[in-house]
Amino acid sequence: MKKVFLVFIVAVSCFLYSCRESTQEKTEEAVEAIGEDIEENTREAGRKLKEGAEKIDNKVEEELQELERENNKTEIE
Repeated sequence: MKKVFLVFIVAVSCFLYSCRESTQEKTEEAVEAIGEDIEENTREAGRKLKEGAEKIDNKVEEELQELERENNKTEIE
C-alpha cells in the first residue's frame, strides 16, 4: 500500500512539474509575442504620424503659395 501511495505521489509530482514547465514556456512565448506586437504597433504609429505631418506640411505650403499669389495680384492692381 505504501508503494502504491509513493508511486502515486511521484506521478502527481511529475505531472505538476511538467505542467508548470509548459505553463512557463507558454508564458514566455506570450510575452515575446506581446513585445513583437508592441514594436510593430509603435512602428506603425510612427509611420502614421510621419504621414500626417507630411500632409499638414503640404497643406501649409499650398496655403502659403495661395497667399503669395493673392498678395502679388494685390500689388499689381
